[in-house]
Amino acid sequence: MSADSRAYLTGRLLVAMPGIGDPRFERAVILLCEHDQGHAMGLTVNRPVEGLTISDLLTRLGVEPGPDAPDDLVLMGGPVEPERGFVLHTRDQGVGPGSVQVTDGLMLTASREILRVLATPEARPRRSAMAVGYAGWDAGQLEREIKDNIWLTCEADEGLLFDDDHAHKWSRALAKIGVSPENLSAQPGRA
Repeated sequence: MSADSRAYLTGRLLVAMPGIGDPRFERAVILLCEHDQGHAMGLTVNRPVEGLTISDLLTRLGVEPGPDAPDDLVLMGGPVEPERGFVLHTRDQGVGPGSVQVTDGLMLTASREILRVLATPEARPRRSAMAVGYAGWDAGQLEREIKDNIWLTCEADEGLLFDDDHAHKWSRALAKIGVSPENLSAQPGRA
């Protein structure tokens, strides 16, 4: 890995600071799927769309979900292109056109083929999450927001990415970096 690529945060989690000023990102935990000098793109992993399961969405999209299709809730990945779907999944499936490697063991797929994979138990990845929409930043925007203490960052793990304890993912992400939510201020500033 080059020194230049280490400056980017692909594969890490963004954890929103209190008082972010945008209700779409209040207490958000976002996996950065792409980050380079030109842009950043991520999926919010702790905002389920209440009442919309993967099986429901597969049916709406004309894909027979099968009897063992996941009943996990679909996530609201972010406010950009909310009609577009993404599947975050372990690398054991979906390596092909439409798949982007996020980390060594994690892929992001936006092709229709991944829907058929999710509907087929023997082809399904070990872990997966479906999201609609994404969060995006223009060149330098995310770096400015981090400098302005809008986001903290931490390592991602499968529990934070894929489990269904959405209500506690924000505090769990903070705990990974040794921060207690009670000790955070909603007032921006610098030390």
